[in-house]
Amino acid sequence: MAEKQTELKSLGKGEKGNIWAQWSFPEFVKHQRSIGWWIFSGFLALGLMVWSFISGNFLFAIMIIIVAFIVVFTSKRKSLIVDFQITEDGLKVGSSFYEWKRIKKFWIIYKPPSVKQLYFQLSSILPPSLSIPLEKQNPVKIRQILLNYLEEDLEKDEESFSDFLGRGLKI
Repeated sequence: MAEKQTELKSLGKGEKGNIWAQWSFPEFVKHQRSIGWWIFSGFLALGLMVWSFISGNFLFAIMIIIVAFIVVFTSKRKSLIVDFQITEDGLKVGSSFYEWKRIKKFWIIYKPPSVKQLYFQLSSILPPSLSIPLEKQNPVKIRQILLNYLEEDLEKDEESFSDFLGRGLKI
């Protein structure tokens, strides 16, 4: 556990102790996809399906169908709002709670306007990490709060590959 760095000001008392910071963010980013994106993606999926049947890789064909279904389904679905809190006992993400002892370290990637993310490496295998959008939060203030509980990983300076890929491909 990190040594106390700064005096914290509570936003109130919650079910998991004093609340040091809180905000809400959408469950997933709803990308604006053009008709060209849908046409290209459809042809790509169709081409991969043909290739998977030619090569006899039917499991890959099933995976393509599942991914296509997920992309179409999430494009029609409204994103839920997730409440996030940093408390004296840990992190509250929606209905899940992560005690400080279950979190190894944190890092912040702040490259506005496209990347404003807070990452946590967890002690558990599943999920291995959490990615939380900072939204309009001051990253310096959030960092000061977290340093009271966790070690910061200063070597991480890029967003995760999955976040980069999802943002780049609009999936």
